[in-house]
Amino acid sequence: MDNCPAASTFLTDSLELELETEWCKPPCFSCDFDNRGGGKHFSGESYLSSGALKRLILNLDPLPTNFEEDTVEIFGIQWVTETALVNSSRVLFHLLRQQLYNLETLLQANCDFGKISTLHCKAANIRQQCVTFLHYVKVFIFRSLQVQNAESHVPVHPYQTLEAQLPSVLIDELHGLLLYIGHLSELPIINTGAFVNQNQTKLFPPSWHLLHLHLDIHWLVLEILHMLGEKLKQVIYSHQFMNLAGDNLTNVSLFEEHCENLLCDLINLSLNRYDKVRPSEALMSHHCPCPCIKELWVLLIHLLNHRSKWSLSESFWNWLNKVLKTLFEKSNDRRRPSVPVIQPRDPLGFSWWMITHVASFYQFDRHGIPDEMRQMESNWNFVEELLKKSINVQDGVLEEQLRMYLHCCLTLCDFWEPNIAVVTILWEYYSKNLNSSFSISRLPLKGLTYVIKSPLSMLEMVKTCCCDKQDHDLYKSSSSYTFFLCILAKVLKKAMKNNGPHPWKQVKGRIYSKFHQKRMEELTEVGLQNFFSLFLLLACVAEVEDVASHVLGLLNFLKPAFITSPLIWKGQMAFLLMYTQKNLDISVLAEIFSGAFREKAKEFLVSKNDEMGQKQTLWSLLSIYIDGVQEVFETSHCLHPSHEKLLNDGFSMLLRACQESELRTVLSFLQAVLARIRSMHQQLCQELQRENVDLIVQSSLSAKERHLAAVASALWRHFFSFLKSQRMSQIVPPSQLADAAADFTLLAMDLPSTAPSDLQPQPVTSMIQLFGWDDIVWPQVVARYLSHFLQNSMLCEALSHSGCVSFQALTIRSWIRCILQMYIKNLYVPDDSFIDLNTEQAVEKDYMEQLAELTRLLFKLSEVKNILSKAQVEYLPMQEGPKKALVLFLEAVGITYGNLPTLSDKSAMVTKSLEYLGEILKYIKPYLGKKISSAGLQLTYTIMGTLVKSWAQIFATSKAQKLLFRIIDCLLLPHTVLQQEKELPAPMLTAIQKSLPLYLQGMCIVCCQSQNPNAYLTQLLGNVIEQYIGRFLPASPHVLGLGQHPVLLALRNSATVPPMSSLKKCIVQVIRKSYFEFKGSLLPPRLASILAFILQLVKETNIDVSEIELLLPGVLKCLVLVSEPQVKRLATENLQYMVKACQVGSGGEPATQLTSVFRKFIEDYGMRYDYQIYSILETVAALDQQVVIHLISTLTQSLKSSEQKWGLGRNIAQREAYSKLLSHLGQVGQDEIQRLQDDNIKSIL
Repeated sequence: MDNCPAASTFLTDSLELELETEWCKPPCFSCDFDNRGGGKHFSGESYLSSGALKRLILNLDPLPTNFEEDTVEIFGIQWVTETALVNSSRVLFHLLRQQLYNLETLLQANCDFGKISTLHCKAANIRQQCVTFLHYVKVFIFRSLQVQNAESHVPVHPYQTLEAQLPSVLIDELHGLLLYIGHLSELPIINTGAFVNQNQTKLFPPSWHLLHLHLDIHWLVLEILHMLGEKLKQVIYSHQFMNLAGDNLTNVSLFEEHCENLLCDLINLSLNRYDKVRPSEALMSHHCPCPCIKELWVLLIHLLNHRSKWSLSESFWNWLNKVLKTLFEKSNDRRRPSVPVIQPRDPLGFSWWMITHVASFYQFDRHGIPDEMRQMESNWNFVEELLKKSINVQDGVLEEQLRMYLHCCLTLCDFWEPNIAVVTILWEYYSKNLNSSFSISRLPLKGLTYVIKSPLSMLEMVKTCCCDKQDHDLYKSSSSYTFFLCILAKVLKKAMKNNGPHPWKQVKGRIYSKFHQKRMEELTEVGLQNFFSLFLLLACVAEVEDVASHVLGLLNFLKPAFITSPLIWKGQMAFLLMYTQKNLDISVLAEIFSGAFREKAKEFLVSKNDEMGQKQTLWSLLSIYIDGVQEVFETSHCLHPSHEKLLNDGFSMLLRACQESELRTVLSFLQAVLARIRSMHQQLCQELQRENVDLIVQSSLSAKERHLAAVASALWRHFFSFLKSQRMSQIVPPSQLADAAADFTLLAMDLPSTAPSDLQPQPVTSMIQLFGWDDIVWPQVVARYLSHFLQNSMLCEALSHSGCVSFQALTIRSWIRCILQMYIKNLYVPDDSFIDLNTEQAVEKDYMEQLAELTRLLFKLSEVKNILSKAQVEYLPMQEGPKKALVLFLEAVGITYGNLPTLSDKSAMVTKSLEYLGEILKYIKPYLGKKISSAGLQLTYTIMGTLVKSWAQIFATSKAQKLLFRIIDCLLLPHTVLQQEKELPAPMLTAIQKSLPLYLQGMCIVCCQSQNPNAYLTQLLGNVIEQYIGRFLPASPHVLGLGQHPVLLALRNSATVPPMSSLKKCIVQVIRKSYFEFKGSLLPPRLASILAFILQLVKETNIDVSEIELLLPGVLKCLVLVSEPQVKRLATENLQYMVKACQVGSGGEPATQLTSVFRKFIEDYGMRYDYQIYSILETVAALDQQVVIHLISTLTQSLKSSEQKWGLGRNIAQREAYSKLLSHLGQVGQDEIQRLQDDNIKSIL
């Protein structure tokens, strides 16, 4: 019994009589079945699944394959099947009661895991015997019980006498059995849990078996009584018992008494569960402890309703209503049933709960299979009484309870046929309480109208109320008023589906009659919200135009304070949206609403900025209109002339008065409408391009296109002039400005005729010129606009074929400007122009991302790809930032130019390159003012330095040299640089120091490759070197980093470039002119540092003799005239390196130029600085004796001239010093010493 097979396949009634299948196994109640899939509601051996209920109702053999043998074993005893019940009925019922007693005694045993198996087997065996006996009684009645003729006077057999008494005996025994088992509610606490053994078999305690045996007995007694009545077709009287009224007990009275008792029992069981149910969980908490109780309810529903159809007995709902009504009776007035019903704490809520859950059981057919399409019998009369009690104001209505009641009522409306009376009852209550918020303080108010922020969400809330399936969490998120709206929608929809417009007319009359001028004046803000929710719902389910017209009339009755309420605008806009969604003509509503919008926009424009409260109030109304109109356009299937009315000159007034946040809202609206118009236009074009379009359809499509054009013209008329003026605003416009401008550009491409006359005849090109190529437009706007423009392949292709051959070059120029001006915060207020930070983080993240996107798109242009390809340069967007990408592009242009074969190609490339740059110096001019931007200066000098170096060959042409001169004058030789008494700003000096090598290298290449030798350019190069050699010298030559001097870096990083030799020569000339042409004690500043610089120059470069010839005199002069030890040391080191360099350069032979320098040095300073000269030459002699040997004659002559000049005879000290020098010169020196001594002797003699 407990481990029964799966439910048998359900068969037709005729087949059930013929086939012998296992489904005829005696059924019983059981909740021991696998329902993990959720699709099974009852056990396979239940009375429903086994077909027992159906056989009972159809008056078929209860168990056609059972009890067929001559004998049957009942309670362990063999009995004759056909006579046992007649001969031994009282004995058998006594044995039944004895088995019941045995099962009850098992409850006293300790039910632990060690004993559960034995107890389970014993209890299951007892239960099986008892159930088998009662099924035997049913089978005996059906097969063997004979109807006796009471009027017959023929002698009868004693057995027939006993058989004639059997029905009465059965009534007695069944009544006694019911008295013995008592009531379900009196059973001890039931443990419905089970033990599971190692074989995964469920083992139940005795209490479980006792409960289910009681359920079996209660139901089987009803079956037996019903079968007796069906078999005998007469009333059967008891011989021993009388009913409560003092009448003899009959099968009918016992059936009714038992039904009432059983229903009371089931209600008592449900009451015990209801006390633990929260109102919010009422519909999710079931009243049945286990599926068997649920099955018993279903069995009672089917049996009682079946009996009511064929006899005068009452239906199931009448039985249940009769019991539930006793819950509302006072204790002294209550008709006492045989089973006392527990008084609930909330009889009203319990009745709603019970009715709703029991009503759901009607979906189960006779086999226990749910059928949602099955017609359910309603119980509206009792529910109407409940509803009236629920909203009885005298008793006090709690919102928390009312929500539960109406949630149940809504569920019943879903189950049953529509009932207008329910709506009428509820409307009587809510019409008087419209101003209530119907809130519970501890719960949120998601579903209430006064937390709805937009007309669309208001409409969505109403649509939610009209849904066929409601959310399970509706209790917490909705008020009782929302439940009323859901009930109203469901009833109206069902009633109109069944009966046409008549139910709507009934409801409309009752609802409309409650609203008049006085009632409208009484409405508060909350009441007005409830008013709109009600009428929006009516419009949603019934006649929207009729309802909207009535609402507009009622709104005229409102108090003046409400006329400008945002709620009024939300409600009206919600109706406008509903018209749109239903594809109705909106002209009337649009005319009224757009006129109100124009007036409020005008007030918004003229209101003063200090009147923030008034502006905020006006903006709340205007934003409702804007959001609503956007939704209208986005949800419209096609546009009509009425849509143009929504776009009036109120927008042009509004735009002029908007602050930034408000402007973003309006521009977002504009974008949405533009996108919708373009989408509709594309759909129209596709439909027009289809083949076989008849004239009617073509005419309709043409009309739609005219309507689109009219709306597009309205957008140009009311929005574009403002967008055009915002290009030159004092602050950066919001990003939506560029987006909207891009959308207008695409609109001009799709519908060019709609653009204003000042953009004709090529509106697309004119738009791009205004927002993408104009240098006065904010770079943030340009970058975003061009990104949109370049993303649209159709637009780019259209420009390519429109004759605008320079659109790529102009786009590249704008891209360059956007990068160069990335640190400019204000184009029009120079004193506050910059983001004063040194890192890229100073630029807004959005703008950097926009630049990166623009760069990625620009490098896909054919012109850019062609340049990179010819230069054999690869662009990797994931690695290159915008600045690096610009450097890469400039270098690629320079390489491409250098690789061009013909002069004509080169000339064209120069022209194109200059077109890329445009007025580039204007782009960087803001960085060079009084307000300093470190990051901006760094960017400017780096990019322009790269330009000068990479484009050196281009700047060597006559077309481009003028720009080069302006770049040098502007960046490297401004007036502040030429004024020596003024210090350059530190950020500018830092930027120049990092980029100067690029400029020097580029200028040097230009000097060497210029088509015509240009003395001015050479002079500029010298001036730059002259200005910045000294500025970047360290104060002390010991300071590390002299090797990072930008002039030296220019030589070091370009040592392999042949033109760099001219740069070195220019540096040498500048040093000689600026630092070595001093006289006397007027020494140049930082002489030691310049000597250290020269030393580094000599060390790092292949300095030739001619350059040494220029520098050496100055070094020698320092050695002679300057006594500072540091200067002397550095000058000596320079001398040594120069002599060595001359040795390398002359192949070991003494350089003639070097000898000439020393000879000139001796002639100039020999008379006064003879000792210093001898010391210097000793140093030289240590490195190269030949140089000094070639100077012996000059030195000797200088010595004699000195002696002659001073007229003091032989200068012994000088001659000794000279002899010391000569001693280092080998044999030649010794010979000269000897000659000097000989001359000395001759002079003495």
